[in-house]
Amino acid sequence: MNDAHKKTILVISAHSADFVWRAGGAIALYAQRDYRICIACLTYGERGESAKLWNQAGMTLERVKTVRRKEAEKAADVLGGEMVFFDAGDYPLRPKEDLVNRLVDLFRNLRPEFVLTHSLYDPYNFDHPETARVAQEARIIAQAHGHPGQKVIGAPPVFLFEPHQPEQCRWEPNVLLDITAVWDLKRKAFECMEAQEHLWEYYTRVGLQRGVQASRNSDRKVDYAEGYQRLFPQVTGELS
Repeated sequence: MNDAHKKTILVISAHSADFVWRAGGAIALYAQRDYRICIACLTYGERGESAKLWNQAGMTLERVKTVRRKEAEKAADVLGGEMVFFDAGDYPLRPKEDLVNRLVDLFRNLRPEFVLTHSLYDPYNFDHPETARVAQEARIIAQAHGHPGQKVIGAPPVFLFEPHQPEQCRWEPNVLLDITAVWDLKRKAFECMEAQEHLWEYYTRVGLQRGVQASRNSDRKVDYAEGYQRLFPQVTGELS
């Protein structure tokens, strides 16, 4: 099927690896269902999330960006997504109007079925909620008839993926996605992120924990799962 006729998902990630740890299973799962998955990466995490690289002698900002970009592209290829890089600068991320407008254009061009992004609050990493804020702002503007450009979008659901320390981030999962069938791909994508190797096992444990919870809240055996918090109400014609 031509990409122009595929259903699309938009993932908005603050840094180059966030989408892998937090939404890699969803990306792989829907790629196998023949969706087009666009991963909008606002920064490379070059300043705040690349300590292993900065510990190497003679490292420069541009070299770090190059390494993190290659890692993200490799991981996206494993999962079945495509990358769009904004290079907006991290630690701190300070989105400008041009970034918002570019995201609005992306929303209107892709017309996503749903959106995945960060939690609304994170006292450990202000880039994450700032990304969630700008993602919501772009979605709202993309619905505005008075904003110039392509045809307005509808109201794609927004799902907030799991922060690193959910208990401190006012984040509660009300959606558990079974990713057992694609876990091997998610784990392979982890291993593309060599600059943050210390997180591989941490997020493996997260996947196992959410899998146990998914099993207890269903009639299925789930080995690995991802947690999401739905931002807006679900509109449905039946309860089941």
